[in-house]
Amino acid sequence: MKPINLANKLDQFTTHWDPHVVADYNENDVMVVRFQGAFPYHLHEDTDDFFLVLDGEMIMDIDDTAHPVKTGELFVVPKGVTHRPRADHECKVLLIEPKGVPNTGDPATAAAKPRI
Repeated sequence: MKPINLANKLDQFTTHWDPHVVADYNENDVMVVRFQGAFPYHLHEDTDDFFLVLDGEMIMDIDDTAHPVKTGELFVVPKGVTHRPRADHECKVLLIEPKGVPNTGDPATAAAKPRI
């Protein structure tokens, strides 16, 4: 057991929409990711989707509503709700999701989740 420096983990990669696992929490992956641009609309049938903005600002699009989420704020998308995160400028985010859940809701289009 030791502290995990999220800024140091984020410095290890520069790609966008590429989540990296930094810790395990019960049966969940704790990940850091960089957002820029728009992610495709998607949903998770069986799990909520957790986003904590570490630096910057993202927008969570749900239906026709844009929800700004700023540094230090979190947003939880309930299971079964179609959504799209996006960021005009690079944004750093912490994600928590159950192990094995694809980030797009579909294993065929999901990003790998390397551990750093």
